Amino acid sequence: MAHMNLRQVRLSEGDLDFLIETACPEVMDKSRLKQILREDEDFRNSFISEEKLFERLMNDDEVFLKISPGLFFEILLRNAAKDLEKTSYTLEKTNTMKIPVFDTQDVIKLLSEESLLIYLAEMLSSFTKIQSYSITFRIRKGIWKKIRFNDMDIVSLMNFCEAVEDEYRLGFYKRIADICLFILGIFPDYAERDYRYPFSGELRPHIRGKLRISPEEYEQEGRKFYKLAAEHQSVKEMDLSEVFWILHSNFQKAKKPLNFIAEHYLHYRRDTFFG
Repeated sequence: MAHMNLRQVRLSEGDLDFLIETACPEVMDKSRLKQILREDEDFRNSFISEEKLFERLMNDDEVFLKISPGLFFEILLRNAAKDLEKTSYTLEKTNTMKIPVFDTQDVIKLLSEESLLIYLAEMLSSFTKIQSYSITFRIRKGIWKKIRFNDMDIVSLMNFCEAVEDEYRLGFYKRIADICLFILGIFPDYAERDYRYPFSGELRPHIRGKLRISPEEYEQEGRKFYKLAAEHQSVKEMDLSEVFWILHSNFQKAKKPLNFIAEHYLHYRRDTFFG
């Protein structure tokens, strides 16, 4: 699993061109503006929050060919924070109803944590292309086994956590927790539908070899693995300890801006953005 350091998140040349031509096409000294966007974090964040950028994202079906996924989701998250300010509640869905919860201000406050917002944007971008891996490990002396899996295969990732040495577990912890947050945030209907029948509410039968995870268990596992990641000895190298603790303590609230994006911005296009 790839490690990520928030301090290394940068706008590409294509990202900068897109930002300037969309929000400020009349500017004469584009090189100077690019330099400011690279060096002034506050200016950069304010610039990315421009309404023109969000509108273009919503109206350009080929936007992924023009900017990085990380910038795409950062723009959506910043706009979600603004839109959430206009509402007094968020919705929590069960298999039978939608329940209003008056926690909007808490969700907005969470998104005001800059490192968390950037983490969520990068986390979402990591799901636009699913990576496949193969790992060879020794069963016993002279006998080795190769296993292939992809980084959405939560069952294999959990098994590998137990099989590998502790020093290699941080990437697995992070990815497992991210999968749980991603599914409950962007595809909550999948989590519910995969666990029980949508109309009757009856639990689906157990299938041998397939782990059946309820939405509640996704949240429990997500909180658990963010905590394990926050406590891991190598987390300082990633500069993510604080973010992991925030997600562990606020998992329920952290999924809500993702729910908002999925329902209000992505709609039926979710499958086109995520691998």
